[in-house]
Amino acid sequence: MWLRPIWRRTVRIGLPAFLVAMTAGLWLADEDRRASLTDGIDGLVQKVQSREEFMVRMMTIEGASPVVDKALRAMLPVDLPASSFDIDLTALRLQVMQLDAVETIDLRIKPGGILSAVVKERVPALLWRHGRGIEILDASGHRVASVTSREVRPDLPLIAGEGADRAAQEALALVDAAGPILPRLRGLVYRGERRWDVVLDHGQRIMLPAEGGAVALEAAIALHRQQDLLGRDIDVIDLRNPSRPVMRLGVDARNTIRSVRGLPPLGPDGKVIDEKQGG
Repeated sequence: MWLRPIWRRTVRIGLPAFLVAMTAGLWLADEDRRASLTDGIDGLVQKVQSREEFMVRMMTIEGASPVVDKALRAMLPVDLPASSFDIDLTALRLQVMQLDAVETIDLRIKPGGILSAVVKERVPALLWRHGRGIEILDASGHRVASVTSREVRPDLPLIAGEGADRAAQEALALVDAAGPILPRLRGLVYRGERRWDVVLDHGQRIMLPAEGGAVALEAAIALHRQQDLLGRDIDVIDLRNPSRPVMRLGVDARNTIRSVRGLPPLGPDGKVIDEKQGG
């Protein structure tokens, strides 16, 4: 039997392993011994994790504005000094990303016991007015913050309408296309979540098509350069059908035509003035 390999392995390996396992099982069968062993292991782990080279004693934040810096320090629930083993960087990163103003954050523990947070904030690009207030958006349409009025950020273009945030990139393209008339631009209104109206001062409006809005706006600007289109008494330039543009004259221009035709004038609301009732 000793000449067979299986018997030799059984005697040399299997039998000692069985005796060790049986002895350990009998020893661990006692509840007090198990508790003592567990406490000893926990104490050893705690002693190792609490060593000076594993302790984090300070936190630095780079790339954040004072407001975001304050919010980050309030959100990061880390009582320093703390062991690096007790700091869950993944959970902290997910918590910080709840701040709308933060685009990305790099959290890491640097040598010397420093918890480093490198922040990249979202860059404000637009103001979005909707039924719930006014919000600052970045170029992708992601919310950055809320404001009480447009005067808080007069440097940002204003857009309005439901779903306008999802078309933020298209709105920025229109703002770029409106370069020559940008000083007159008052805002963009998203209609039916499919197309834009360009609102200018003096109550003028350019209605753009659902597709190729930037091209249509550039065509309107080119026509304005040639014929001073936007300098005339025109309320609306309807380019929803680019092949058949329609223009709506202002009240003064319509009254001039009506006077030539011998028709009664229109009031500011566009309705005919009843001369018998004294206007």
